[in-house]
Amino acid sequence: MARAIERIEQDIAALQEAIRAIAIELQSAYASYLNTLGLAVRKQLILASYYLCTQGYPENFLHLSLNQRQQLQQAIRKLGQLTAEQLLIYLTSEESGEDEVDEGNDMDEEDEMDEEVTPSSSSLFLNTSSSQYLTANTSDPIELAKWQQKLEEAAQDILKKLSHDANLLLQKAGVLPKKLPEPILAAAAAASEASAEVMPGPPNLLNLVIEIENEQQSEDSGLTQIMAINLRLGEIEFADVTLSSERKRIRSILVQLNKLGREYKKRYKEKAIAEAEAAWRASWFED
Repeated sequence: MARAIERIEQDIAALQEAIRAIAIELQSAYASYLNTLGLAVRKQLILASYYLCTQGYPENFLHLSLNQRQQLQQAIRKLGQLTAEQLLIYLTSEESGEDEVDEGNDMDEEDEMDEEVTPSSSSLFLNTSSSQYLTANTSDPIELAKWQQKLEEAAQDILKKLSHDANLLLQKAGVLPKKLPEPILAAAAAASEASAEVMPGPPNLLNLVIEIENEQQSEDSGLTQIMAINLRLGEIEFADVTLSSERKRIRSILVQLNKLGREYKKRYKEKAIAEAEAAWRASWFED
């Protein structure tokens, strides 16, 4: 015989209150994490760009004028800043990132490289207008888990888009080779699509040996080693103690959520059984 429905509903209400507290804690943890991640991404983007310009393609970088180098460095910093803003926008606003950061994106129009290396907020930012956002009344563990998963996927997508745009920036500036195939600029996604062998190298850089065919003369095809920016969340977290600590906090909260979620599901099943038994008894008549 199932327990009284009233007692089961009391248990469910207590679980919902606990899940609401978890939701608030998880949202607070992610707000702190994404803020720290934004700072870490900016730092790692600059480090990766520095290594690519000075170790990967030093000759190409030296061919740039002083003004062109400064323009490129400024554009790279701008990309990092836009990304830091986008990470927080996804968590806190239902407006698209493009609307949030349109201002202050202009450089001196007289500089010859402006059109080539100025980062575009509209190209970098993902549309977050259809994203899910938590409310203070979130008490469904499934809804909370979906929100968390969507947030993680968005962070990965933002890093992938940043890597692509940073590589495009470096290519237009003349640092990355002009012949570099567009799929390679998609960084991590390109590694499985191109005929390439991934080589060990510095963090947040994709070091590949690829085969590039000559469209006119296939016999001129050959292996070419290329390097491109490929920002990876795991490597960014590993390099930042604060970010790593905040990731551990999120994992700890998710362990609590999973435990409450299992209990929540169990109690709802128990309630359904109790209601079904009550319905059976209410409709049963002896012949």
